[in-house]
Amino acid sequence: MPLPTTSAQYVRRAVLKINETTILDTVDSLDLRGNAKISAVIGMPLRSLQQRRDVVTFATTAPLAAVKAMLELLAAEPLERVVAALGEHADTPSFDQLSDAVDGLVANGSTPDDVVALLAFAIGEEFPAAPHCRRLLEERAEFALPELPAAAPSAALLSPKQVDPEVRAQRRARREDEKRRKRNTAPVNPAHPARVKSDKKIGPVSPKRATERPVREPERRRVLLTPMEQERFSAEHPLAGMVVLVEIPFDAVDPTAPDQHAKVRPALVVAASDVGILIRGIYSNPSPTRMLFTPWRRLGFDHLSYIDDSRVALAASSLNELSRLGPLDDSEWNALV
Repeated sequence: MPLPTTSAQYVRRAVLKINETTILDTVDSLDLRGNAKISAVIGMPLRSLQQRRDVVTFATTAPLAAVKAMLELLAAEPLERVVAALGEHADTPSFDQLSDAVDGLVANGSTPDDVVALLAFAIGEEFPAAPHCRRLLEERAEFALPELPAAAPSAALLSPKQVDPEVRAQRRARREDEKRRKRNTAPVNPAHPARVKSDKKIGPVSPKRATERPVREPERRRVLLTPMEQERFSAEHPLAGMVVLVEIPFDAVDPTAPDQHAKVRPALVVAASDVGILIRGIYSNPSPTRMLFTPWRRLGFDHLSYIDDSRVALAASSLNELSRLGPLDDSEWNALV
């Protein structure tokens, strides 16, 4: 009986399924040269894919975070379209609702590769609809995923390890010395006192009541700040964990609007003080440095959104005048820090 497929295997198999040209065109569109915002575990495998053009090796051996990042880029557009099609059922659709939405995507021009990327991404991120996505991949022939190639064991693993006889003898002598030392230092048990018979009858012992363990609520994780951030901000500030609207400066000049240097957008406050706030920007487009911002619908956003890994320090003349969209609960906060 075959073992059940894990979510990680679905992600890797999906990248193998998607047209190789699509994968390479997507990675070629990324600027990965010395981008400090992209963690090495994601950036280095993607750069290697740009250079070596080996999709199979990338899908099967790259760190899962890098493979997920690639899949997220491919799934962004079809995911946004299927969320719009599901409407109020987007968070927890039934199988039939999701199946109809997928059929609508294909009818409107989406390719099977688009759908595979969408379904596998939802499985990898463990969306509530992940079981339905698994079922669609298993039941629809056009979405069937290839099996992962078997990894050939290296010769070093097959050959027995050679140990020098002298080293083996030294190890054996150390083990014997350790045994003798333990025997010599073992405490001597005192003699057991004689048991005295007693005519006193002991009544029935009442069974111990099982103690119920209280259900622990998830504790809010403490965000780690750099020494420079600690000098300016406090992670205990009441604004920490609040999503606000702020003007965030651009990292580079936008060629379509060279005179515009910043834009008002939502952001998560990581820490704050009387002099300003430390935030992570929230954007409508995905990238390797961003992850899905799952509370987007609850906070009233009208589209899928992604939160960036990088932090930006902003001066705030009046923290009380910030436009607040709402706080994250503990589980949402813990998933992001």
